[in-house]
Amino acid sequence: MSERPLTLMAVHAHPDDEASSTGGLLARSAAEGVRTVLVTCTDGRCGDGPDGTKPGQPGHDPEAVVAVRRAELLKSCDILAVSHLELLGYADSGMMGWPTNDAPGSFWTVPVDEAAEQLAAVMRRERPDVVVTYDENGFYGHPDHIQAHRITVAALDRLSADEQPAKVYWTAMPRTTMQELIGRLSADATSEEPGEQEQGEQPPLGLPDEDISTWVDTADFADRKFDALSAHASQPDNSFFIALGREYFAQLLGVETFVRVRDRTGAALPERDVFAGLR
Repeated sequence: MSERPLTLMAVHAHPDDEASSTGGLLARSAAEGVRTVLVTCTDGRCGDGPDGTKPGQPGHDPEAVVAVRRAELLKSCDILAVSHLELLGYADSGMMGWPTNDAPGSFWTVPVDEAAEQLAAVMRRERPDVVVTYDENGFYGHPDHIQAHRITVAALDRLSADEQPAKVYWTAMPRTTMQELIGRLSADATSEEPGEQEQGEQPPLGLPDEDISTWVDTADFADRKFDALSAHASQPDNSFFIALGREYFAQLLGVETFVRVRDRTGAALPERDVFAGLR
């Protein structure tokens, strides 16, 4: 049997994505002796400034944002005990439709083949047994998430048969969990701004629970996930999750879920471990 430890690779778009969707998995895997590799594709320059300045507003300094978010990412990796952080170094593209989508050097404008070759080189060096990234819609349509999906698929297709990971997953959120989160958001909005709720029927978010292939219990690592999200203090999008409080956060987000899309182990589904069939 090989002495090489099992290796998990998570490919994410921005600093803080590693904590929100895979923080529990990264922390649990590290605690189990798995080598964890985080690939962060962009520098996060389209995030809020250290003083709360929004992108496009006067005084927003992208380079200052990059520096702050790099420090926050390093802190998060320390909390989650990430073994190796790989920065691809592309510029954050911003939300879909922003002018920064088309800015020279933005991740969204980089040819998929070019970025995929860079990622494939990382995969050949790190030899992950399991790879996790987003689905083809980038979970919620963010251009950098979509691009991360595209380059991951293209990178995998560049690997030889003996370089292929045993398993590949897309991150996912069960519809039942998403509905509870939306309910909480709606309740908060109602209490803060009466009469301001949007009307009309919203399309369902999240995957039907029966479409989730993999349910990983990360409750024992919910505090680390909470702290890793808290490390990204410059980004107010994380404040909703922090405002849940540790107890409710662990209750609601103490299981991380995925859809298995490639597998060479034959492990039965549904499964409770992304390394099922490998140990």
